[in-house]
Amino acid sequence: MPLLPPSRTEPDGSAVIRVLSYNIRSLRDDTAALARVIGACAPDLVLLQEAPRFFRWRKKLARLAAASGQVVLTGGGTAAGPAILCGLRATVEQTEDVLLPLTPGLHRRGFATAVVRFGDARLGVLSCHLSLNEKERRTQGGLLLDRLAALDTEHAVVGGDLNERPTGRTFQRLSEGLQDGWATAPWGGEHTSTPADPHQRIDALFATRGVEVLGCGVPLDQPGVTEADLRAATDHLPVLAALRIPARGKPVQQAAAG
Repeated sequence: MPLLPPSRTEPDGSAVIRVLSYNIRSLRDDTAALARVIGACAPDLVLLQEAPRFFRWRKKLARLAAASGQVVLTGGGTAAGPAILCGLRATVEQTEDVLLPLTPGLHRRGFATAVVRFGDARLGVLSCHLSLNEKERRTQGGLLLDRLAALDTEHAVVGGDLNERPTGRTFQRLSEGLQDGWATAPWGGEHTSTPADPHQRIDALFATRGVEVLGCGVPLDQPGVTEADLRAATDHLPVLAALRIPARGKPVQQAAAG
């Protein structure tokens, strides 16, 4: 399997970036293995779900970021779990953590959002962890699209644990307005749950239509990522994508078929 392209800035000002989405189960597993997986993927952005939310959660998230070569951008306890890490290549324009309406008897949910730049390429970013309840999940899917529009960026990426397979109504609604990374440019593995028995895709990365998806999937053969670390790190497998983001005011030139 060919490797995803490395991060770089193209001559036309567009930026190739790596984005990783990962449910880290509140750091209840092997955090050293988790940091090794994240670091080996060499991401520019890390969209986390189930980041620490309670006692000393900021310190725990900062330690993970430092161990994996990242810095904390936003989220965690203030977003009820979703968080965003980034590398030093990113220039941050704004961040906002959003708490979603609470359904009595269910877990509080939220979004971690940001607007970042990579040179002349500007990108909205949203990390989400949708409800286990189908009705609430459908509502949250609509709120996600509204929040993405409110970022007011031409290009954006969404990553998260959807708690739903691609045949689900919320997953399909997101796929109608956004590019599903795996469906657009499959690379690596497809299924994200569970590491010991991958049999379903409930985690995904989406991008707006102007973004070129160069490859997206579970980084099974990424150098430095081992099966042992993937099993030990958490109860989900990560999703890694390489994306080409146009410079502001310039469309991406799609690569010619070989």
